[in-house]
Formats: sequence, C-alpha cells, structure tokens
Amino acid sequence: MTSLSHLPSGAAIRRDAGLYGYERALRRVGIDPIAGVDEAGRGACAGPLVAGACILPPGRAGVVPGLADSKLLTEKARERVYAQVVRRAVAWSVVVIDSEECDRLGMHVANVEALRRAVALLDHRPSYVLTDGFPVDGLEVPGLAVWKGDRVAACIAAASVLAKVTRDRMMVELDSTYPAYDFKTHKGYITDVHSAALLDHGPSAVHRMRFVNVRRAAGLEPPASVHNGDEAEPAV
Repeated sequence: MTSLSHLPSGAAIRRDAGLYGYERALRRVGIDPIAGVDEAGRGACAGPLVAGACILPPGRAGVVPGLADSKLLTEKARERVYAQVVRRAVAWSVVVIDSEECDRLGMHVANVEALRRAVALLDHRPSYVLTDGFPVDGLEVPGLAVWKGDRVAACIAAASVLAKVTRDRMMVELDSTYPAYDFKTHKGYITDVHSAALLDHGPSAVHRMRFVNVRRAAGLEPPASVHNGDEAEPAV
C-alpha cells in the first residue's frame, strides 16, 4: 500500500507534542504497533547503505533516554542510545546494501529497497510505518512520510540511530582493510582528506562508481575545471 500524505482521521499532532507525539496520536485512534524507518550513508561515496527499522513500546518503556536524530548526537551518545533502543524495542532490524548493489540499483532505488527490507525483517508486523522525508511504496501497510522525521518522531529517530551506529562500525572495520582512505574518520563521506586519498590511490573496491568524484578518480570522467561543491553527487 502506498504511504499516505496525511495522518488518519482523528490523529492530530500538536506543535508542542514532542518526539513521541506521532506515536501517541496514532495510538489514540487505535493504531499500533508503529514502526519507524530511516537510513544512513546515502550521501557517502564509499561503503554500504544501511537502513534501520524500529518499533518502540507504548508508555514509559518506550521512552529512550537521550534519543534524538543520530546526526545530532556525538559518537559516544549514539552508542549509549543504540544500546537503549536495542534493549527497549519491541522489534528492530538493520539492512545492509553494499556499494556494488548501490551502483547496480542507483542510490534512490537502493534507498527505497533498503527501507522496505528493514520493515519486512521486523519480528512484529507493524500496523503503520513512519518514514523520514519521503513516502516508501510497497510496505504493505499504511504509513506517513514525515518531514525531518528523525527529529520529530521517536521511532524514526531510533531507526536512524540503529542505522548510523551499524554503518559507522562497518566503516571502522573497512578502515583496517583500506587504511589509505581514513574511513574510520569520515565514514566514506567526502572530506578534503578523502578526496586527496582518492586522487592518490584511486577508488577502492567499496567506493561507489556512480558518484562523479569517484569516477573522476578512476579516470572515467574528465577532471572538474572548477571545484563547485557537487563532486559528491552521483553520475546520471
């Protein structure tokens, strides 16, 4: 079933509802369990894409200390929140799509596929799914795309932490295999250090060849005449 563009009738969200407002509003109209889903690594030009899905329990048991959008947390805080999410969740899952499959599918298709797989892997079938930013077709249950959902919906924030921590751990492991690129620091995103390593060493086996900057480093695209900040964009 295609995601809805609005909440079900009667499920109103107050502006001051806080991080758990969406779940409370849905439960007030009898919808439960509610899953949140989010990804990490879409904008990176190396390493996997990782999606997380999470169902938090109602009430105090589902209130995760320190929970927030994973991008707003320090590494240590994310690890603490990750442990709390895993301990408290009714169900959770992570899905990894490697760089080769990202290249084969294209980043948007890979992203949607990862989110679908994460929901499908949950031990409990959700009655409703909240997604971050854009609707995801093919979830087989109704849902809602929430603008900046990882900042306003607890289950999406929890999913973002699951995805981010899982992916960061994988990038640290990849750093030991490909030490020239400093994956442990930038996690595959474009930095000056990463760009210099690409120019010096060329792409590794875990770089995404659809990205223009990677293709340039491999000699498959002409060099940029002017650095305009778009080198991390995938090739069309």
